[in-house]
Amino acid sequence: MSTYAQKRGFGAVLWDYLTTVDHKKIGILYLLAGGFFFILGGLEAMFIRIQLIKPDNNFVSAGSFNEIMTMHGTTMIFLAAMPLLFGFMNAIVPLQIGARDVAFPFVNALGFWLFFFGGLFLNLSWFFGGAPDAGWTSYASLAIHSGGHGVDFYILGLQISGFGTLMAGINFLVTIINMRAPGMTYMRLPLFTWTTFVASALILFAFPPLTVGLTLLMFDRMFGANFFNVAAGGNTVIYEHLFWIFGHPEVYILILPAFGIFSEIFSIFSRKRLFGYSSMVFATVLIGFLGFMVWAHHMFTTGLGPIANAIFAVATMAIAVPTGIKIFNWLFTMWGGSIKFTTPMYWAVAFIPSFIMGGVTGIMLASAPMDYQYHDTYFVVAHFHYVIVGGVVFALIAGTHLYWPKIFGTMLSETLGKIEFWLFFIGFHLTFFIQHFLGLMGMPRRIFTFLPGQGLATGNLISSIGAFFMAAGVIVLLTNIVRTTVRNEKVGNDPWEDGRTLEWAISSPPPFYNFKQLPLVRGLDALWLEKMEGKKGMIPAEPIGDIHMPNSSFVPVVISFGFFVAAFGAMYQMEHKWMLSVLILGLLISFGAMIFRSVKDDHGYHIHKEDLIDDVDKGVKA
Repeated sequence: MSTYAQKRGFGAVLWDYLTTVDHKKIGILYLLAGGFFFILGGLEAMFIRIQLIKPDNNFVSAGSFNEIMTMHGTTMIFLAAMPLLFGFMNAIVPLQIGARDVAFPFVNALGFWLFFFGGLFLNLSWFFGGAPDAGWTSYASLAIHSGGHGVDFYILGLQISGFGTLMAGINFLVTIINMRAPGMTYMRLPLFTWTTFVASALILFAFPPLTVGLTLLMFDRMFGANFFNVAAGGNTVIYEHLFWIFGHPEVYILILPAFGIFSEIFSIFSRKRLFGYSSMVFATVLIGFLGFMVWAHHMFTTGLGPIANAIFAVATMAIAVPTGIKIFNWLFTMWGGSIKFTTPMYWAVAFIPSFIMGGVTGIMLASAPMDYQYHDTYFVVAHFHYVIVGGVVFALIAGTHLYWPKIFGTMLSETLGKIEFWLFFIGFHLTFFIQHFLGLMGMPRRIFTFLPGQGLATGNLISSIGAFFMAAGVIVLLTNIVRTTVRNEKVGNDPWEDGRTLEWAISSPPPFYNFKQLPLVRGLDALWLEKMEGKKGMIPAEPIGDIHMPNSSFVPVVISFGFFVAAFGAMYQMEHKWMLSVLILGLLISFGAMIFRSVKDDHGYHIHKEDLIDDVDKGVKA
């Protein structure tokens, strides 16, 4: 039990988190919720690998396998990877730019609760007649003919969550543009903030096509429209375009902040400025730009024709150039550096060869003629997981170790961290490396079993054994978190001793107003620059004065809960007329809360300068 919880009581702490608009607490909420969904998605992955551990297995039925596979992909992408990254963005980005909060604290809280209730709604499908079963992409050709309400849960759950994600993306864009500390020019932004900025811009442009696609699919399923029904003159390939115009930028929405986390790690633990900072920034922007020009490489086999295939193949291969720039810059950052092999650095170093392997198979898949052979085989599964797990999940675990002391004020065990690393790293390569060869041998994606004598048994057995290693690594990580929380041994401002950016200049965890005085940024790696000149902290850019902070609010929870209720009414109102009243009730709750918020006189509150805690002293006293 933490000291904070002991002093205030769990009821008070729970209410505090339900009503908070503080970016740091919202970051913790994202980490908790994303961590829960990550475990859920991991369990679904284990069910998949247990089913495929031997030929003719009947651990789960074919129908259940489709549901588990669909929910694994959907949960991991939408409800685990993105929210966990949002957790780090919320906790760290305002600190890195020297801000006291995000631009719109209320909207930030609303974004989290919409994501949470959307994810909860989607997972309740298990208890209401079956989960979605049309794949994580929910292609219209399958989705409009899927029985039950599983796909309806998918559509409405992702719509609710998607609005929350869009709000978060806009919020970070405005925050980074408008709330940088004095002297924090764009070319002095830390790389994690830059990658957050570009990923937020991608969210702004990528999520509307997904919203359109899901809305049209909803009209097809719930109201008998025929946007995608080929038998009635619709076009199912249009859904694929709408999905992948979102879906491929989504990969970069995930991987760019991961690149940012690794950039911070390489710089901190090599005790060197990141090599080629300007080229890293421009490579990040270029990846974001090219990310919108490659979506149809997912559709090479749909018959778009040789000209379209050639254009998208070339654009896809072009993305390798800015990505290669980043790889070389990370290697040159380590070259000649005084490298400290901490747990975060283990993950960062392991990321480079793992991600390169995923990138090389990506170039192979970018060749349209070759893709005709690889498409819909386990080769694609292997490629995708080398990019997402070898890139994003490695970064999430590395970021957990790196930023845990800053967010919670305690340090995770380095010994347990390294055990967890080796278990997960070995398991990752055992699981997915062999899948390349299973794909080349002709094993299709999405099949729930295979026959003896096809030559697929050994590869699947190895892959499933690897999955158990990965699960063991996650269990060690959870053990590490529990152990650290129970011990509650506090650390100072800069526990890694080599912090370079502003978040390491204040106490761990930071005070709720972040900075007693906004810092003056005089160059790249602002804190490191002051250290090199013999200063203990940042030069203040303002005199000590009163600080204005926003009030907590329960309204975001109420608005989100209203949409959650309305979604049930919308889904069942065609079968049960009384559910129309549930739909109306949910909308009244949401819009009533919005009206309450708009008329309520809420100007926040002031913290008097006499009540401010000295940033340095707080870290020492803790």
